[in-house]
Amino acid sequence: MRLTVAQALVRFLSRQYAERDGQRHRLIAATWGIFGHGNVAGIGQALLEAGPEAMPFLQGRNEQAMVHAAVGYARQCGRLSAHAVTTSIGPGATNLVTGAALATINRIPVLLLPGDTFATRPADPVLQQLEVPYAGDLSVNDALRPVSRYFDRITRPEALIPAALQAMRVLTDPVQTGAVTLALPQDVQAEAHDWPEEFFAEWVWAVRRPRPDRHELASAAQAVRDATRPLIVAGGGIRHSAAQAALAAFAEATGIPVAVTQAGKGVLRYDHPADLGGIGHTGTAAAGAVAREADLVIAAGTRLTDFTTASATLFQNPAVRFIGLNLDPYDAHKLAALPLVADAREALDELRLAVSNHRVDPAYETAYQQDRGRWEGRVDQAYAVPASDEDLPPTQTQVLGLLDALADETDILINAAGSLPGDLHKLWRARSADQYHLEYGYSCMGYEIPAAIGVALAAPGRPVWALVGDGTYLMNPTEIVTAVQEGIPIRVVVLDNHGYASIGGLSGAVGAEGFGTAYRFRAPDGSYTGDPLPVDLAANAASLGMAVIRARTVRDLREALAEARSATRPTCVYTQTRTPDTVSGPPPAQAWWDVPVAETATRKAAAQAREEYDRQAAQRRRHL
Repeated sequence: MRLTVAQALVRFLSRQYAERDGQRHRLIAATWGIFGHGNVAGIGQALLEAGPEAMPFLQGRNEQAMVHAAVGYARQCGRLSAHAVTTSIGPGATNLVTGAALATINRIPVLLLPGDTFATRPADPVLQQLEVPYAGDLSVNDALRPVSRYFDRITRPEALIPAALQAMRVLTDPVQTGAVTLALPQDVQAEAHDWPEEFFAEWVWAVRRPRPDRHELASAAQAVRDATRPLIVAGGGIRHSAAQAALAAFAEATGIPVAVTQAGKGVLRYDHPADLGGIGHTGTAAAGAVAREADLVIAAGTRLTDFTTASATLFQNPAVRFIGLNLDPYDAHKLAALPLVADAREALDELRLAVSNHRVDPAYETAYQQDRGRWEGRVDQAYAVPASDEDLPPTQTQVLGLLDALADETDILINAAGSLPGDLHKLWRARSADQYHLEYGYSCMGYEIPAAIGVALAAPGRPVWALVGDGTYLMNPTEIVTAVQEGIPIRVVVLDNHGYASIGGLSGAVGAEGFGTAYRFRAPDGSYTGDPLPVDLAANAASLGMAVIRARTVRDLREALAEARSATRPTCVYTQTRTPDTVSGPPPAQAWWDVPVAETATRKAAAQAREEYDRQAAQRRRHL
């Protein structure tokens, strides 16, 4: 069959499937694109010729945002279906780098198809060519190598077949998945070639569920039996493996409590008796108290990042041991753990059988359940709206409380950065396995709005909320236009607090005194401490086509959120939040996070912050 390279690639992608547990899913469900000279005559023409039945097309406005939308879609699909993203060479291609890093760090599949400079070099240099004196084969697309799980440049038509097959292998690999990049020189895209018919047959890629090694399983089971204060730390691997039911069954059979990372929150419902809520720096007091005294930590599907381990200060029991239950051997061996390298669902089911009739001491269960009950009281306090507050601007935690009162198990919340991740991890009551969608592997400002579009495409009919601060909104609002164009009724809640609230608070805590973190005019002394900037984000959202509801008070906001939830078009709820007080503010951090403080400074705030830093750092442990 004679087709161009681009036509062959589109046809190939339209016939790829992923299969797990007997369920088949189209692997590349759609392609996002922005066209320039590097892809308009190749991939662009091929998509037009293939038509929407073979390959649906989605028009984006920002290349990074297209990747975020694709990531939101793939995560909502359990990594069993993904999107492709095509761009021109030049700034379009390099704009992919941030999105690619986010996908790879979070281990979410996305296929990147950037155009590239001419393989045949008819002129040298061509437009947007990066000239490197020591290497003639480099282009700006090489910036994608370190943030891609697989990278290839298709400089000849014959090279497409092995590269395309490798790309599909990586996209469906539960350990290695992430951003996959096939750089496509613009001349090669349009070059015709005779392709074997079998290249276009249906391909089904089985997503593996490896079972645990029997020796590793026996060691893990013995460690569980020997422990008196065990704890499960559940991460995103539980979600990706669809192991929520297996985790609940294990916890119910053994009485072992479960604390969750940002990626793992929701794998147990918030009201499950074993659920302690978030763990680590942004976690709950209940999870922190159990973690500090735990003598066994089962790290299930987590990368054990610094937020989770409180920068290696959280697990303080001198006798603590770890079981690394993870499909990735690299993660399974962290903290000198007993490795249990396997699919999370398979490993939890087999470990439950291996420790049958074993249960923790009833006094331990009673103690941690009392801790979680006390924490629920703190959540109620943070969410509370005194009668005197009804006609005042809401605090950020009151915004979450009003949304909590409105939401049911069908709602999906999306966030990535700012002060919201800390409040959500501590306070949000997740009612379903996929309600809590926090991108905290890369914590990328600007992720939320495009990701909401991807999630809504994967979960049509469900209320999808993108929660953003003003700093995050200003980073990447452009895909609002896409939501309007496609009629996707995402709900964007903009909390305007006049700056980078999260980093402003952190800056104050580490002796930098909030420097450069407020959105204000300059004062006479040159600092950004004047009046707030007269920026109207609600008007901006309206100018991009959204329905906008302004909420000045708590009373207004309650009505606005209810109206937005029932909306059938993209809708923005805008409110200016006030500084929380002691009644409605969020609980403080329950564990430390290492942000180095100046070792020598003349300003008092920095000197005091360094004293506190040294005190906390002294508690760090090396688990060897």
